[in-house]
Amino acid sequence: MHAVLEYTYADNYLDTREKYRAVHLKAAWEAVERGELLLGGAVGDGPFTGLLIFTGENALEAAKAFAVVDPYVTGGVVTSWTARLWTTVVGNEAATPVRPKLLP
Repeated sequence: MHAVLEYTYADNYLDTREKYRAVHLKAAWEAVERGELLLGGAVGDGPFTGLLIFTGENALEAAKAFAVVDPYVTGGVVTSWTARLWTTVVGNEAATPVRPKLLP
């Protein structure tokens, strides 16, 4: 199972994140070490969006639990977040791989 945690950052994200960045990154790497977090980072040129990909039997719960205590969220660097299940079907790490049926 996979889940996507999406962050929307405040307009002044680059200015405000430094106060919380070390603790945020520490928490993220700890989630990696527990096998919960696969990837995370900023998206786009803003960056005004962040994505974190969680895995495991309780991926959605892990994503939500991460967000509610993340210093970026509690410190106001993130203005809103959503956590959603992600049905992965293609790739070596897909939770429910689907391969095409080839016609004879």
